[in-house]
This record gives sequence, structure tokens and C-alpha cells, in this order.
Amino acid sequence: MEAPSVLTGDSLLTSTYHEIALLLLISAGVGLLGIRLRQPLIVAFIVVGLAVGPAGLGLVSAHDQIDLLAQIGITILLFLVGLKLDLHLVRRLGPVALATGLGQLAFTIAFGFLISLALGLDAVTALYVAVALTFSSTIIIVKLLSDKREIDALHGRIAMGFLIVQDIAVVVAMALLGASRGQEGGLMTAAVAAGTLLAVMGAVLLLMRYVLPRLVAVLEQSHDLLLIFAVAWGTGLASLGEVAGFGKEVGAFLAGFSLASSGNRELIGERLVSLRDFLLLFFFIDLGSKLDLTTLGGELWPAAVLSAFVLVGNPLVVMAIMGTMGYRKRTGFLAGLTVAQISEFSIIFIAMGISMGHVGEQALGLVTLVGLVTITLSTYMILYSGQLYALVGPYLGLFERRHPHRERAVEERARPLREARVAVVGMGRLGRRIATRLLAAGINAVGVDFDPEAGRRAEEMGVTVYPGDASDPAVVELLPGEPGTYLVSTVPKVEPNLALWQGLQRVGSRAEVLMAAFSDRDAERLTAAGVPRLLRPYSSAAEHAAALVAEELESAEDRPWSGSTASS
Repeated sequence: MEAPSVLTGDSLLTSTYHEIALLLLISAGVGLLGIRLRQPLIVAFIVVGLAVGPAGLGLVSAHDQIDLLAQIGITILLFLVGLKLDLHLVRRLGPVALATGLGQLAFTIAFGFLISLALGLDAVTALYVAVALTFSSTIIIVKLLSDKREIDALHGRIAMGFLIVQDIAVVVAMALLGASRGQEGGLMTAAVAAGTLLAVMGAVLLLMRYVLPRLVAVLEQSHDLLLIFAVAWGTGLASLGEVAGFGKEVGAFLAGFSLASSGNRELIGERLVSLRDFLLLFFFIDLGSKLDLTTLGGELWPAAVLSAFVLVGNPLVVMAIMGTMGYRKRTGFLAGLTVAQISEFSIIFIAMGISMGHVGEQALGLVTLVGLVTITLSTYMILYSGQLYALVGPYLGLFERRHPHRERAVEERARPLREARVAVVGMGRLGRRIATRLLAAGINAVGVDFDPEAGRRAEEMGVTVYPGDASDPAVVELLPGEPGTYLVSTVPKVEPNLALWQGLQRVGSRAEVLMAAFSDRDAERLTAAGVPRLLRPYSSAAEHAAALVAEELESAEDRPWSGSTASS
């Protein structure tokens, strides 16, 4: 039997399939090299695009197919941004996050615009470039801080706050850009697009209130179906946004925002992150393949100036704002390093401007070069932030008030943790129950959890909770460690417990340690690491239930049986 024609010869589908397979293999190899150099994959994938594009090996010909995958990747990226911004989180954004985020945005746009004009760019291009320089990569920062176990440190929490402000600014900028698409058809067209956007936002709010919670509750019976629905909902609203004139980027964001308050937000997010990263691979390959290296030579000097501005200027303004608000210079320095690079949104924003004819290809090449430089250098700056601070710290006294009252207030909150007789790590159902039983017995117990919702539920039950990750070395030093004190970890995952145990050994803690093991494999790993005492919630519950049933059956056998018996 002959093979189907679609798989024979040099058909378009066959060559496209082979081309994409080759791109994936090359990307995997270059990505592995990037990881060995401790670089984000964004840099590696742009390099792949440069290598396989017309300026390099000339391997890319399936531009339409790669562009389609790239657009879906951008849609999912903005969907996930919206998914993070639930209404409760937006309301909890503190004054530090708002002041730092908005201050950094204003500073970078104003001075970036002036620097771009001085470099010879026209006013429109200078404005686009200045706005693009304001966005920092949440993806990269979260990964780096997580790897260093600093995401729940004070500077990590502040950085995540103003990165959320930046994410909101990204959506606003893209919404304005999307609405401007209609200006070519006159003010009436733009007004219609704006009116349609308001109508869609109203409809989304109604769906969030009355329809989506019930629909998601049904779909959650199948996680695979829930994932398909999330992608369909995101691309559907993105398509509606493009047709209506306010842009598919804004539509994708609204789709994610509409599901942000659902109980399945974390599940949807976890499932979509890998798909997002896979599809964005094609965006950066497509970007790199379209860059003309012959024209990039003229952008080296402007790119160097703007890169220095981002690497130095953005951290300085964050330090100045945080110092004014009462934080120490070290906290401001470490938080400031997280904005010392531009992000994938910067490149997407410039690409949108090119698609509408507002700026030329020169701007894309310039911003891409700035991205490559700042992402590469800031990665090492964050990874070696301690050593870097040791070098420059003595010269940063200007950025610290004589009385850093706000940071001292944060430290004051750690006092109950230091004075506790028992620290219960993990404020899930098990941890809350242990803590409340200890408090009822008159024992000074304090909870530890980095999840604000878990902490809020525990504090509603009367438990004082310190907000932090107990595997963070800074938090480990605050835990009670004298003889006669206890540390009880109810964290369900074994890796944080192992990190906590290693931290306790490092600081020489002499507290009694009990750690929960929810499976035999976890128990083996904790025992092998040297944890002396384990809690086995499932095993204890099973033994209790079995003993209870056996006891009742034995007592029933001593009583006469009142039921009928069948004859054999």
C-alpha cells in the first residue's frame, strides 16, 4: 500500500515538518548551552533565530507557520498575565509596590525618551523605545529569585509587587496601541473600538459573576478539558479583540482576567506555563530570523547607551524610592536589580508598533540588542547580588534614611516568631489544626507560611503567622532554635522540607524537629537526610480508623446477633 502523498516527496507539509523539527533540535542544543552559561532561554532562542535566519544558515522558510505559533504563544502569555491579576491581589498591592512601580515607569519613560532623542531617533520612535525600556521580565525574575530561594524574602516580595504594576502597565500600553489601530479610519472608528472594548469588559464582568464559576466547576472534572477550554477562551477573546479593533493582546488579557478569581487559577496556570514557553520559542526564533545583521552595526552605540541606562538607571530609581519610603539600602539594591533588564513584552510592544507602521525595523533591532545585553548582564547581577553588594554597598549610604522605619516594622513582626515555643511551618488544614490545638493548650505557637491566603485563614482562627518561606535562609535564622523549642513542618512537598532541614543544620538549631511525610518515599528521603522524627498523617489516620473499626467489631461479637442468617 502506498504512503499518503502528504508524507512523500517535497510537499509543503513535509518540508515544514522537517524544518520545525530541525529548529527544535537546534533550540534544544543552544538552550542547553545557555543553561550551562546560566542564561535565560530567551537569549538562547534569539541567537537561534539569528543563526538560522537569512543572515545565518538560511534555514527558515516556513515564516507563516512559525508566525502563527508565535501569535498563539503571545496570546497565552497575555492570558497568563491576566490570570495572575485577580481582584483580591490588585486590592492588596501595597503603597511600596505602587510607588516603586509607577515611579520607575515614569522615570524610565521620561529619561529614556530624552536619551533616545539625543541619540538621533525621531519623536515617535523615541517614545516607543522609552516605553519598551520600562518593562522588566517577570518570567526571568521569578525564575532567578526562585532558584536563589529569595522570592519570599523582603526584597523578593517587594519586587513581585512592582512587577505586577509593570504587567498592568503592559496591558494598558497595548490597549492604547490596539485602540490606535482605528485612527486610520478616523475618530469614529477609534470611538467604536473603544466603545466595543467597554462593552466586552462589561460582558466579561457579568460572565465572571454569573457564568464562568459554574462552567469551570463542571469543567474541572476533567483537567485536560479545562486546559482546552482555557486555550479556547483565550484565543477566542483575542480573536474578538482583533475583529473589534481593540487588539487581540487586550482580548487575551481579559480572557485570563475573567478566570483569575476562580478556584482553579493555579491549576490552569501550571498547565499553561509549559505551553506558553514552548510557543514563545517560535516568537523569538521568528524575531531573530528577521533581524538584519547588516543594519544592526549602526545600532551598537545607541544600544550600549540605552543598555547602560537600564542596567544602572532603573535600579537607582528603585533604590531612591525605597530609601525614601523607609527601607535599608541593601533591600533597595537587591529589589532594584530585578528591573535592570527589559523583557519579552518590550520586543512584542515594538513589533506591534511596526505592524501598524508607527516605527521602522530599526527600532526593533535596537530594542532587541538592548534586550540581549541587559538580560545577559542582569542575570549575572542577580545571581551574584551578594558579592556585588559587598563591592558597592559602602557607597550607597545616600539611598538609606537615618531611621529605616518601614523595614524595622517588618523586622518587628518577626519578634513573635523568635519568641515562640513552637513554630508550625505550613498553614494548610493540618498546620492550622496543630497550631490552634497548641494555642488552646496555652502553648505559644506561631505559624509560618508564604501564601497570603493560607496566612489569612490561619489568623482568622487566632494564629499569628509570619509571612515567609521557611526554606529561605533568612527565615530559618528567625525560627526558634533553643533547646526546649519545637519546629513542626506540615509542608506536603518533600523538597522544601529537605531545604528547611539543611538550613536548620547550617545555623546549628537545637530545636526538636518534626516533619510531615505524606508518602513512604518522602519518609525514606527525610530519614536518609537525618530528620529524627516524622509525622505520618495518612498512616496515623489509617491506623486509627482500623483500630476503631476492629474495636467496634470485637465488641459487636460479644453481643447477640439480632439479624437473620442464611442456611448453608
